[in-house]
Amino acid sequence: MVWFKKERTGPVDGEKRDIPDGLWLKCESCGEIIYRREIERRLWVCPKCDFHFKLPPEKYIELLLDNGEFQEFDANLRSADPLRFVDSKPYLARLAESIKKTGHNEAVICGLGRIGGMVVSFGVMDFRFIGGSMGSVVGEKVARLLERAIEKRIPAVVVCASGGARMQESILSLMQMAKTSAVVARLHKAGLPYINILTNPTTAGVMASYASLADVTIAEPKALLGFAGPRVIKETIGSDLPPGFQSAEFFLEHGFVDIVCHRSKLRETVVKLLYYMNVER
Repeated sequence: MVWFKKERTGPVDGEKRDIPDGLWLKCESCGEIIYRREIERRLWVCPKCDFHFKLPPEKYIELLLDNGEFQEFDANLRSADPLRFVDSKPYLARLAESIKKTGHNEAVICGLGRIGGMVVSFGVMDFRFIGGSMGSVVGEKVARLLERAIEKRIPAVVVCASGGARMQESILSLMQMAKTSAVVARLHKAGLPYINILTNPTTAGVMASYASLADVTIAEPKALLGFAGPRVIKETIGSDLPPGFQSAEFFLEHGFVDIVCHRSKLRETVVKLLYYMNVER
């Protein structure tokens, strides 16, 4: 007679062992297979090579703002299609897909929050939304973010991630470079702090406008930064390019970036900078 019997709860030999989808992730840089909970615990940074994964806006809001509290402005602004642009698919279809995928109407989220107890006009870009590209609405929302900082006499902090100006809006998107740069000039004239955080990647029209005009420019490690791609640059200047010339570390070495900051130190670095700039709480 069997007195004690332990029921089998797992699969027997030969049975298929199902692993839930998304339990493991592959690092884009080193190829290491990483347990999802481990990388979440490390703020989405690879434990082997320190590669910083892309984050959605909600994660940066949670990381940087006090208690993750954020008052969003201009959330209902949406791009139109004045050029009736069609490439492999209509522009309106691309917008609809991105809205469904991200849950946001555009590639930037803007509003007010507190960092270290200090009220800031805050914005964060979403690379998932058509590559974080800057169309007329992105430019307008960033301009309003900066104008809000001027009106309220508070600093502006923007987290950038972008593939550049949105080709589907042609000259209308390029005009946003001038518009946002003009408002940054007004912010500087008002003597208000402006901090940019450049993430992987930050390129082209965004990099050539408000992303490169801050009082202090922070970049995450190994972030891809620049205006044009290596092939275009090489053909333009007619010479070979140094290795790693579009990395955050290269930009730091040559004075374009002020700080390369690990994600785990990002919030405390921004808090210190705001205090150094004598921001009132």
